[in-house]
Amino acid sequence: MEIYKGTAAFPGIAIGKILLYQRSEYQIRRYLTGNVKKELEDFAAARIQVQKQLQALYQRNKKEQEAHAGIFLEQEKLLQSGSFQRAVESAISSEKVNAAYAVMTTKDEISNTFRNLEEPVIRRRIQNIREISDRLIEALGGISPRIDLGEKPVILVAESLAPTEMMEMGKEMLLAVVTHQGSTVSHSTIVAKTMGIPSLTDVEIHEEWDGQDAIMDGYTGTLYLHPDEELQKEYEMRQKSDIQEHEALLKLKDEQDCTKDGKKIGLYANTASMDDLNSVFFYGASGIGLLRSEFQYLGRENYPRESELFLAYKKIAETMGNRPVVIRTADLGADKQADYLDIPDETNPIMGNRGIRLCLDRKYMFKAQLRAIYRASAFGNLEMMYPMITSEEELDSIEELISEVKAGLKEKNIPFRNIRTGIMIETPAAVMISRELAKRVDFLSLGTNDLTQYTLAMDRQNPLLQKKYNDHHPAVLRMVQMVVEAGHQENCKVCICGELAADTALTETFLRMGVDSLSVVPACILPVRKAIRETNLKDFD
Repeated sequence: MEIYKGTAAFPGIAIGKILLYQRSEYQIRRYLTGNVKKELEDFAAARIQVQKQLQALYQRNKKEQEAHAGIFLEQEKLLQSGSFQRAVESAISSEKVNAAYAVMTTKDEISNTFRNLEEPVIRRRIQNIREISDRLIEALGGISPRIDLGEKPVILVAESLAPTEMMEMGKEMLLAVVTHQGSTVSHSTIVAKTMGIPSLTDVEIHEEWDGQDAIMDGYTGTLYLHPDEELQKEYEMRQKSDIQEHEALLKLKDEQDCTKDGKKIGLYANTASMDDLNSVFFYGASGIGLLRSEFQYLGRENYPRESELFLAYKKIAETMGNRPVVIRTADLGADKQADYLDIPDETNPIMGNRGIRLCLDRKYMFKAQLRAIYRASAFGNLEMMYPMITSEEELDSIEELISEVKAGLKEKNIPFRNIRTGIMIETPAAVMISRELAKRVDFLSLGTNDLTQYTLAMDRQNPLLQKKYNDHHPAVLRMVQMVVEAGHQENCKVCICGELAADTALTETFLRMGVDSLSVVPACILPVRKAIRETNLKDFD
């Protein structure tokens, strides 16, 4: 028996055979063509075929994970972009080479040109180019980079995985995922979490593992190869217990979110679309604590119209009834972009013109969303909060726009409610002025993902920093405490809606700090509810 230690990314136990996933390293034979027109036609046909593939993958995945499935629409848009298309067609026409070779060389040239750049937006674009190029080469008769998982579910082992690869495989064929590269907060790990697949990172991979029997412990971060009979039986019992525990958690669906000593805690869901609402009801969330509205702006060719936004918000408001729905205004920029937004390239987009900064630069876009939200407020219990706030001056600008929106609606006799508003606390600057901010809104919501990376000065997506990135850092926890105290001094409720809200190891800590509510992905509602119900705030021993 061999034992390998890694970092647990999502809990669970898997027992089965390993399938080693290695991306195809292929060389496409170059040949000169006497029929350039045919190669251009083949390339055009391949593009249409791949566009259909991407649309099908989006439709298959959007119901369970709209936020991540949007990457297929990004790739489809990139496939239609003039620059990529012209580069391939130019190679075919000028060099008179076959289409598959032209695609491969274009991909390699783009990758090599930008390989040393670390900006997340550029890295994401390069990864998308690589993926659509592989699909095009497959469509043109090259070696397929797609993976065949076989007929039985497997423990998938890979050097690294892209979110698109995870979604294309499908959760029904994955017992667990083990990778070398990645982190507990990488996009592929978040996809695995959304899919409910136990996962492990930071494990050095070996080719000879392919086809071997293994056990993956997503609680302790351990991979066992060739487990002996005794360990096999032990983990079969643990797996059975896991299933029973899950069934026990399901019994909490209709229970209240109260501590043992009777303290009521708000437990809400983070969502991205209407497709998530079934899960919100199924797990018994008290409402939606974070509706990521920016995904209505992605994967499309132009700005959504006010009427389109209004109808979406109206439907959500009506569906949720009296349960509150907190809409975060569009958090665009950084890694959330679309071509029509025409956002200039930035040296460091994570620190750039994003969130409320971009919205205040594009007031026409922002006012359209504000109008849609206020119009929809007449049909349910909508609330609104603003991302990436760092100053009171930004609030001044927002309030001015809201006054204009309300005046316009009153003039046209369009009904609306004076909805509750809040601020995302995502930067150290917002933490330090949180009391001043709390005076001007009804609630504060801690976005711990960005707050942690800005506090630690570490990109949470950077694999080189995964062992140094610590979202339990005392500085982060002290900032949470500061915001809670500042908010309560101004009778302002405080919520946590980042990844840390779902970390049950911190649930009691947050409740003792005085956090009023937690908002998590629907799949994490029941474990957090269990942690809340097991906490006794009167016990300070």
